[in-house]
Amino acid sequence: MALDETYRNEVMGKLELVLPDVHDRKMFGGLGIYSETWFFALITSDNVLYFKVDDSNRVEYEGRGMPRFERMPYYRVPDGVLEDLEQLKGWAETAVSVAKRAKKKV
Repeated sequence: MALDETYRNEVMGKLELVLPDVHDRKMFGGLGIYSETWFFALITSDNVLYFKVDDSNRVEYEGRGMPRFERMPYYRVPDGVLEDLEQLKGWAETAVSVAKRAKKKV
């Protein structure tokens, strides 16, 4: 499947409203999404948005039955989160925090 530019624009437009300096980079047929320098999300080539997780937030995704992206520490963003800017802000900020913690461990 090919990345849908309409979906990409919708996701990026909403993330730009809730996070600083949001930008993307093409990656393996999909997109890596950054806030400032922090890689916190991705959109797969089948047009699904995933946020970065660790032990601090994984249970929220698993509790809603959201699948993991392959073997990476990213889970599908729950239905309805993208449509609610207040929820999106919270979930996205948490994903950025996870990305910052992961970077410091390296």
